Amino acid sequence: MTHIENIKKLFSRDFVESPLLESFEVGKIYLSSGKLVACDPLITNDMLPFSTEFPKGEFSVTLHKERESNCVAYAEIVFNAKEIVDWKLATTAGQNIKELAEEEVFGYPVESGMGCFMDVDTQHSLNELEQKLYHNKGGDFMGIYEEFFHEYFFDENGAIDQYAFLKPSELHPGTIFAFETGYGEGFYASYIAYDKDKSPVKIITEFIEIS
Repeated sequence: MTHIENIKKLFSRDFVESPLLESFEVGKIYLSSGKLVACDPLITNDMLPFSTEFPKGEFSVTLHKERESNCVAYAEIVFNAKEIVDWKLATTAGQNIKELAEEEVFGYPVESGMGCFMDVDTQHSLNELEQKLYHNKGGDFMGIYEEFFHEYFFDENGAIDQYAFLKPSELHPGTIFAFETGYGEGFYASYIAYDKDKSPVKIITEFIEIS
């Protein structure tokens, strides 16, 4: 679990001090149930939420880019400003950290080059949108990326940005925070910081290890 030791060094304070990283506060994500999902929204959009219960509401999101490559190295949601006393690998139902071998982690696979954070309610909205578009368009349905995600990342002039906040339902306030993952495909773990009351302070997903 050397990764978590590195996470502690980088993210246990309210700012990141590394000449290898450039940090950007990019907006706020809305969590309606506090059940947070991290996944590749195009490939594993049925991923289970983390077992930890997070607060409900709007929370600040920060991307930390590797300066040399300009690729996203870490994605972070901050829930409060309390002092961090512990870090743990984020897990979902049925995952037991004690069963991991040294250097093994739980996380999610990325095949599309895109990762995300979203509330489980928003996950349901995304899946409902995909089914609705599929039934409405039939053979003309080009997939959820082309039908929904693409316009947030590309326009007639090319790439817009490396991230976007998306609303899959007009009837629900939930947002998906989607972004490019590191150098692309891979398997990526998340880590949760806790305060003395064992409440989550922040969550970090690591895409490029910076030490």
